[in-house]
Amino acid sequence: MADPFSHRFRVRYSEVDPQAVVFNSRYLEYADVVVSEFFRARRAEGMPDIEFHIRKAEVDYLRPIRLEELVEGRLTVLRIGNSSMQMRIELHGAGETSGENDLRAEIALVQVHIDLDSGEPRRIPDTVRQAFGPYIAETAKETVDV
Repeated sequence: MADPFSHRFRVRYSEVDPQAVVFNSRYLEYADVVVSEFFRARRAEGMPDIEFHIRKAEVDYLRPIRLEELVEGRLTVLRIGNSSMQMRIELHGAGETSGENDLRAEIALVQVHIDLDSGEPRRIPDTVRQAFGPYIAETAKETVDV
């Protein structure tokens, strides 16, 4: 398995309920932050700007995330196909009291590369596949649609 891309952030007051636990809808927002930072880093390395839309999202809530916690999001591309790809984002506690495997949630995303004008799926360019290279799981390196 490839090393995941990682990004750290801290839970803010507006993201929690009265018990200081992160609202469950925020987990998908956290996934979006990690994906956005992943794409930003790839663009900084020369990847062209490309449009993906979420087709499917699943969240497996394992343990609560609380106010002021430091969270590490880890992203791996599980599969990459002709026009779509599957990503896994893991949210881990990253504070001093968190262990290495303090897994809080697993988020599975299926994203489709689309043409903005027509809304139709488009083939993922080879330049994007190359930019994702270090973060693609070995099983994803074949071109198979998800």
